[in-house]
Amino acid sequence: MRPIVKAGIHIALVGNPNSGKSSLFNALTGLQQKVGNFPGVTVDKKTGDLKIGSHQSTLIDLPGTYSFYPKREDEWVAYRVLMGVDEEVKTDVILLVADASNLKRNLLFCSQIIDLKIPVVLALTMNDLAQKKGIKIDIAGLQSDLGIPVVAVDARKNKGLIELKKILAQIIETPRSRNQESFIDNKNLAPKAIDAFKKTYPTHSDYAALHYLMHHETFPLDKEMQENIEQIEIENDFNHTKTQAQEILQRYHRIQELMKKWVTEPDPSAKKKRTDRLDNIFLHRVGGYLILLSVLFLLFQSVFWMASFPMDGIEWIFTNITTYLNQVLPESWWQDLLVNGLVAGIGGIVIFVPQIMILFGLITLLEDTGYMARISFLSDKLMRKVGLNGKSVMPMISGFACAVPAIMSARNIENKKERLLTILVTPFMSCSARLPVYTILISLVIDERMYFGFLSLQGLVMMALYLLGIVMALLASFILKFFIKIKEKSYFILELPVYRAPRWGNVGMTMIQKAKIFVVDAGKVIIVISLLLWFLSSYGPGKKMQTLETQYTLAVQNNPTQQAQLEKQYHTDKLANSYAGLLGKQIEPMIKPLGYDWKIGIALITSFAAREVFVGTMATLYSVEEDDNSSLREKLRASVWPDGKPVYSLATALSLMVFYVLAMQCMSTLAIVKRETGSWKWPTIQFFMMTGLAYFTSWGVYVLFK
Repeated sequence: MRPIVKAGIHIALVGNPNSGKSSLFNALTGLQQKVGNFPGVTVDKKTGDLKIGSHQSTLIDLPGTYSFYPKREDEWVAYRVLMGVDEEVKTDVILLVADASNLKRNLLFCSQIIDLKIPVVLALTMNDLAQKKGIKIDIAGLQSDLGIPVVAVDARKNKGLIELKKILAQIIETPRSRNQESFIDNKNLAPKAIDAFKKTYPTHSDYAALHYLMHHETFPLDKEMQENIEQIEIENDFNHTKTQAQEILQRYHRIQELMKKWVTEPDPSAKKKRTDRLDNIFLHRVGGYLILLSVLFLLFQSVFWMASFPMDGIEWIFTNITTYLNQVLPESWWQDLLVNGLVAGIGGIVIFVPQIMILFGLITLLEDTGYMARISFLSDKLMRKVGLNGKSVMPMISGFACAVPAIMSARNIENKKERLLTILVTPFMSCSARLPVYTILISLVIDERMYFGFLSLQGLVMMALYLLGIVMALLASFILKFFIKIKEKSYFILELPVYRAPRWGNVGMTMIQKAKIFVVDAGKVIIVISLLLWFLSSYGPGKKMQTLETQYTLAVQNNPTQQAQLEKQYHTDKLANSYAGLLGKQIEPMIKPLGYDWKIGIALITSFAAREVFVGTMATLYSVEEDDNSSLREKLRASVWPDGKPVYSLATALSLMVFYVLAMQCMSTLAIVKRETGSWKWPTIQFFMMTGLAYFTSWGVYVLFK
């Protein structure tokens, strides 16, 4: 018999989420890492090179998963690789990571991998945490009963890594054997179906045969094999649900026996009693919802408050960079491109990073403490009525800060239809980019009136805009659920973990990873859009631009004392006659029924890069300083139609606010939706759905208040 391989060994690193897998991967591979995507999906693929004995090996960090019954996209990736049906990623040895402080839960996945009869090594992590909890594990006894090597490791302190590599080298040099004892009697779960399968495909283990019978439709198999397996299912009356339930019960029964024999744990009743007491408060039928609203309010406020400082710092840095470049570089087209195109585009990406990091940091805190599961539990009933589930709540709430990280966080939703619905409706939440628009428009047309001495009319209007976004999101989801024909059963099975202190290292790592994903992936698209908008706003038909420049030069010569004012007017006229300005005038007949003029049309166009651009665009158009809000408000109030009627009437301002609540005006959000769905189909549908809804609703508001 021959060894597994002699060169090019592929080792799959697997384990439950938050089990220390990433730390072990980093410790084993060091800087020899590559990050990409698994073929056809948006799941991150990390690989690293390491030497095991005399063999050069590749370590593949598979997404964290709890069992062989995947729900999320990333779990399906890990599952297909372990089942050997992934077309590009193959594995020779499995390095399984298990959290020693939560061994019972980790052993379910471990037992399933053992029954695949693929060479496997179990690395126990979090041993120091287990000791603090009073947990003692007899590693030799556990290894004997499991029938696989077990090694205690501490990746951060490099403990156990040499021993782990030695064991991996021994496995690589040892001939394969499928005769090792199974964890449970898998064949007894469906004897007739498994026998029939193995007569045709004898190289698979009993447990692998079971999963081919369950999930062969999702495997890239040839037509003949698909038909054969389907026929075996029918002829032997194979029942997926019953078989899965029996398997899990048998595994946990055996795991319980192992835990009693080889693991000493402190009395869990005290911790359970504490959790029960806290749940009596946090899950109370009335008080629980009040606490939930308070937590979400604090989360929402914290993202704004905590992010404002670094965002102001980033804005200050890029302002100074822009000022410096304008001073030292000669005036030319490439200087304008560099400053107003490239630098402005990069600034538009980086300024979102603090919100993304803080948002995911706070969400990770809620997850680590155990409260996130309670939020999903409390909100599931309402969400299901509109086609979502309890796990849709956090992405939607996160959308109040920024839709980009909110949509990224929807990956935690297992059901594909519910995940897609969440992605499609989350942008209805009023993100922070809308605030400048709301603020200036409310100040224009809403009186500073107070009710009962503390309720501000302007504040109530602002709150109404946020509530409108929430209501429209739920309504849109309710309607869309009838049109999205993804048939997948939705189960809301949720483990309510015990309450515990957060792991700050895990929080920091998550913040860095999410920021990196946004900057690298969404940033590419944002830069391209920024450069395109710069071109459209800076250039126009040659004759018109040349005529404007000639008029400006003559005007300055005739009125040299008014050069500053004439320059502002020149830039306004130049923008009006640029490609973006001409487009604004072209669409004016379309937006005039909403109460908008061509200048608002230009602002609508530029706002599709980022909504907050509205204020800056209007400031430029009206030739005032961008930071002079009072002057801008005065100019907007003075703006009139040719017949003398004010442009910014109550009807127009309310119509414009509603438009900004409902319209899809964020290129970075569309880019993330494309990345998460893997197609331009859904962002296209989302764009036309939201913008169409915004148009007709805004028209209705304008007609009503006119």
